[in-house]
Amino acid sequence: MSIRVAVVDDHPLYRDGVVFTLSCQPDIEIVGIGATAADAFSIASDHHPDVLILDMNLPGGGLTALEAIRQHQMCTRVLILSVGEHEDQVRPAMKAGASGYMLKGGSGAELAVAIKIIHSGGRYITPSLAVRLLSAKDRPSSAAATAPDKFASLTPRESEILEILIEGRSNKEIGNRLAVTEKTIKHHLTSILQKLSVRNRVEAALLASHRRPAKVRLQPSGAPLN
Repeated sequence: MSIRVAVVDDHPLYRDGVVFTLSCQPDIEIVGIGATAADAFSIASDHHPDVLILDMNLPGGGLTALEAIRQHQMCTRVLILSVGEHEDQVRPAMKAGASGYMLKGGSGAELAVAIKIIHSGGRYITPSLAVRLLSAKDRPSSAAATAPDKFASLTPRESEILEILIEGRSNKEIGNRLAVTEKTIKHHLTSILQKLSVRNRVEAALLASHRRPAKVRLQPSGAPLN
């Protein structure tokens, strides 16, 4: 069954590009297009899309549209697609009930992934942005106290992958940099999450960033990596 998606953005050229990109996905169906906050509310009310892609800077206010959709308890999940990457812009949107927040500089492939994650009940925030947001919060002292022992259990390759993960890179980008397959990176990430006792890649990157400047252990140059 296709994921029913609506796109609301007041920039026609950008909106048309998003619509075209998603129309090429075999499991996504475009059911509504709009340009204002009023359009967003009407589309959510009349067409009940599974996912509504919403620009924050709409005439009438993207946040206003989001709050209205949530107040009327509509089942549509909202993915914010915006150029705004400051936490003062992101946090209010997530607090108002958005299921995801993606930067407009992202790729069509990332957008498709975000839609599928949100449709399945998850949340999505552009990885590099999520790391910055979480880094602004204080982590419990107990987690910081146990971090050195957990990092010591990483293999040299896992440590190297974690260093790149802090930059917000995707599995494919990490694999390209290290000249290994994306499947291999996924295998290492599973091991990293288990060893660090975290739930996802964002938490792993956050834990690693808090450990700096005592950087994760790296293999000396020239030595073989596992």
